Amino acid sequence: MAKAYSRTQRLGSQIKKDLAELLQFQVKDPRLGIVTLNAVKVATDLGYVDIYFTVMKSGMVDADAATIKETEKVLNDMAGYIRSELAQAMSTRIVPKPRFHYDVSVDRGHKLTNLINKAIKEDSQHNNADNEDKEDS
Repeated sequence: MAKAYSRTQRLGSQIKKDLAELLQFQVKDPRLGIVTLNAVKVATDLGYVDIYFTVMKSGMVDADAATIKETEKVLNDMAGYIRSELAQAMSTRIVPKPRFHYDVSVDRGHKLTNLINKAIKEDSQHNNADNEDKEDS
């Protein structure tokens, strides 16, 4: 049986590592905030790679919708440059074309955490009110 860790996953890991270094040390675009690469998914035919990212503004503040949209546009406009830099860093015959997407899973996680915390707080207040009613009886 073939191992579950396929060639595309290995290539995705290498692309993520090399791209993180590229964004940190070589790309000096002031329109980019602090970009974090969350996931990389390489197509089975190696034609493209979907790169999921999150972004923060300077000062460690979560980015607003306009900043996210601009960052996604800047990264997708740089796709040719990024692909050529990745080709130099990697020793593969084919380097997939990068496509950047904002990772909404982090935002969903924050919303779910807030909902859970709110439910816990409301439940605790409800239990305290029930205990006070029992003591008054």
